[in-house]
Amino acid sequence: MRAFGLSGPARPIPGGQGTSWASGGVVLKPGADPEYQAWLGSALGRIAGEGFRLARAVPTLDGAWTHEGWSATFLVAGKEPDHARNAAWREIIEAGRAFHRATSRLPKPPFLNRSDTWWSRADRRAWDDHDLNASPALRPIVMRLREGCTDLGPAQLVHGDLTRNVLLAPKMAPAVIDVSPYWRPPSYAEGVVLADALCWHRAPASLPDELGVRVAAVARALLFRAFTTQERANDGIGLDAFPGEIARYDTAAAAIGL
Repeated sequence: MRAFGLSGPARPIPGGQGTSWASGGVVLKPGADPEYQAWLGSALGRIAGEGFRLARAVPTLDGAWTHEGWSATFLVAGKEPDHARNAAWREIIEAGRAFHRATSRLPKPPFLNRSDTWWSRADRRAWDDHDLNASPALRPIVMRLREGCTDLGPAQLVHGDLTRNVLLAPKMAPAVIDVSPYWRPPSYAEGVVLADALCWHRAPASLPDELGVRVAAVARALLFRAFTTQERANDGIGLDAFPGEIARYDTAAAAIGL
């Protein structure tokens, strides 16, 4: 707190991984990647656009973007939308579209090519149409989803995890938080939102069409989520949820006609 110039009391923030704290209008979070945080504070911190607010990074008093593994962003007003409402998905998609219009000219962050997490590995596998090295349990759904993956257009900087990272507040533009950067077509980011809606929130099969999100985008996103399940399992994590997650991907694929 002293490093970031904060002196007031701190309170834990619910949600996420349960490790963030708020103090004096600033959110503190451990486990920061210095390269990512520097990008968030510099390149992303300069974007401006209509239709969204951004939780911008806060530097330390000496101008650094991290301190002993901790980072800080401004606390933005709002709360997660009620995902049981179909209208909530439209609000998330529209916030993402506004954000992606603003990031359309940003260069590719160099650290993306070096990222080695469950999610970055799964993303690369989802976009490698020759990668069929899924577990026997996953292979049938992977093959089905591959059939629906067609070209989605040029890549740019996108937020690949919007589902629970858009906050709404009365009479204010939606806030975009915890940016997960990927270098992919914007429609792919929308597909991830719809994949999550179909898999985890019992959204109707008509939702992609209602929101103008292509089947190919949802198919590619479901591959990403499926390969993330595989990557977790490869590390021995989430094995108890493996069969249930495969069933969800299967149901979502059927909902989009695959």
